[in-house]
Amino acid sequence: MSTPRPDPALDNFRAIADAIATLFFPHAEVVLHDLRSQKIDYIANNLSKREIGDDAALEDMFEEGTDETNIGPYEKLNWDGQKIRSLSTVLRDANGNPMAVLCINLNISLFESVKAALDLFLSPSKVIPQPDALFRDDWQERINTFLNGWLRQRQLSLNLLTREHKRELVFALHAEGAFRGKSAANYVANVLNMGRATVYKHLKELKA
Repeated sequence: MSTPRPDPALDNFRAIADAIATLFFPHAEVVLHDLRSQKIDYIANNLSKREIGDDAALEDMFEEGTDETNIGPYEKLNWDGQKIRSLSTVLRDANGNPMAVLCINLNISLFESVKAALDLFLSPSKVIPQPDALFRDDWQERINTFLNGWLRQRQLSLNLLTREHKRELVFALHAEGAFRGKSAANYVANVLNMGRATVYKHLKELKA
């Protein structure tokens, strides 16, 4: 029995299926269902072990017609027990009649495992408060805390600071007593990506 020749009317959809499967490889399968024949027309990166020519089993979805374009995302289980998150897109002909359905099946089991590992690793229950004896004289910690609060209040980031911003920040750090620590000026210069001489120049302005 000869294999039916692929309908060229669906060529663009097959190319899109390949593009999506390539972008998310190896975690995504894309299945193109031909609603006219109610058969699977194409599978990119087969994860579900279905075959081209299998029944699409989508008759019920379009028995009474549908105005939807994107259906989902919804979840289901694959044959190997892996969790799949799917989105189905209804593809229409020039007259607006449903012609095919493109189903994107994303295997999210790996992402869920990574999330569980990160949740465990970053769990606040594993963190104790900063020991007072250890951090009492930690001027770097105090500079970091003040610096990040200062940036947040002004909605700025370190890599966007102008020379005037840095000058203002040195003044603000001085007012907080940040330069009492040994080598604090060098640390601030490194963090703000400016020369130590410039930091000392701004500090001299304050003394003047």
